[in-house]
Amino acid sequence: MTTVSEKLPESIDLSHHLSNFSKARPLSPLKGLQKYWGRPGLISLAGGLPSPAYFPFSSVGADILLPTSFPTQAGTSSGAFSWLWNLFSSEKSEPISVPRYAKKTGDLDLANALQYNMASGQPKLREFAKEVTDKIFRPAYSNYIVLAHVGNTDGWMKAVLTLCNPGEGVLTSVWTYPSALACMQPYNIKPVPVAMDGVGMRADALRELLLTWDAEARGMSRPHVMYTVPVGQNPTGATMGAARKKEIYDVCVEFDVIIVEDDPYYFLQEGPYRPKDSRNSLQQRQLNTTEFIEELAPSYLRFDYQGRVIRLETFSKTIAPGCRLGWFTCNPVFAERLERQAETSTQAPCGFGQALVITTLEKWGFDGYLRWVQGLQNQYKVRRDFMVDCLADEFDLRMDTLPCDVDYFSGSNVYTAYPKSRHLIMTEKRMLTNEPLFSFVPPTSGMFIWLKLHFDRHPKHGVIDSKDLELALWEELAKAGVLFGPGQMFAADATVQEAEDQGHFRISFSNAEFDDLKKAISIFSLVILKFFRTSS
Repeated sequence: MTTVSEKLPESIDLSHHLSNFSKARPLSPLKGLQKYWGRPGLISLAGGLPSPAYFPFSSVGADILLPTSFPTQAGTSSGAFSWLWNLFSSEKSEPISVPRYAKKTGDLDLANALQYNMASGQPKLREFAKEVTDKIFRPAYSNYIVLAHVGNTDGWMKAVLTLCNPGEGVLTSVWTYPSALACMQPYNIKPVPVAMDGVGMRADALRELLLTWDAEARGMSRPHVMYTVPVGQNPTGATMGAARKKEIYDVCVEFDVIIVEDDPYYFLQEGPYRPKDSRNSLQQRQLNTTEFIEELAPSYLRFDYQGRVIRLETFSKTIAPGCRLGWFTCNPVFAERLERQAETSTQAPCGFGQALVITTLEKWGFDGYLRWVQGLQNQYKVRRDFMVDCLADEFDLRMDTLPCDVDYFSGSNVYTAYPKSRHLIMTEKRMLTNEPLFSFVPPTSGMFIWLKLHFDRHPKHGVIDSKDLELALWEELAKAGVLFGPGQMFAADATVQEAEDQGHFRISFSNAEFDDLKKAISIFSLVILKFFRTSS
């Protein structure tokens, strides 16, 4: 592993990718003065900074959990062993506090954190981001920059406006995060769907699309920006490994495409699902920091020797979404333009959020933070397993592996759900027990299960289109007290939904109590069986 940045090349000049918006953005007149702040003996009368003596907070504090609060082994966080874990690891916390004025030079205090500040974020935040990036994401070039943003949705908004002009397109998976598309829509920046398989976007499909691009027929120039959620792909839950990322990166080098890597679920890599009866009752040992890092799928940054990746990292899934705090990692040219945009929009991230997050991270340290996220990874693995187990309890799940080049499940272990005979009356058993209701691939990362609904088996198939059947089933579930994410909202554009003969739901296992998860799947079972019986 290369650890000395001097051994790595510097980023290449990619300034031709900057949008007209970005090129026209000047330095904020007042923010430009901030480079002088902090000089010893400087008396600043330039900015309208409120006196920290008038801030109504003498200190801000919290009781934070220990980084060891959650187990790293699946069998100890729920089920038969939960009582034992709870007995020896009842919730323990330790206090943190941020004073109005620091006692030591360089320590964080409210006088600084709550003041107007640099858009790039607090220095201590950037130091931690640099450490995480150096040790985990490991860019393949030397002069990368880290700077703060206000969560990944904000980060993507800034990135797309920095790179794209109205009328241009952004490459994205056929199924993708809808808020990313909503950010682009008012600026007439259009999604360009790329086919997927079981690990995410296909490199061969991406290359074919770019190679055969007809600007006149498409009504736009060939896209030069790609948006991707490679780990815990939203909505499918797929995890893209090193080989595919390297293939896609090489295609992006060939066709001069910038990759925006939106990776909020990076540390929630749960691994393959194993049915209850095949899980090993013997728990694996806890991984040390180095082992844990090496087991994670690498970031696109690992392959980025040119500086064409903008990585969006966030604390939303590892600490709390209300922090609205994360960071960019990118080349210096892009970083400078992103900072200029922040200076006249969001400015610095919230001072309270930065102060509490920074103080928590200082208390934990890098190894403590990695131990914390390892525990979170296990918690979501347990939840994922429980949700799939509930589906297995309510449906007859039959597993098969789809061949390549079929769809976004290709190459994966696909579970297809059939009615269990106990749910059917005698006259239906012969007819319905071999009729598939839906299929899914257990997610390997993230918070969601992506269901493909087999509406081609519905009595009204051909009379009512799949989009309307999906909405009708969604409404029946809502009336019964369960809300799923309707699949059509995740389609990159209308052509994706029209090409499908099925419906889709995205269901979350991240938040509800276990009893409610089980109840929701039980309700789903009753509603979908009734729905597929409907003939009028």
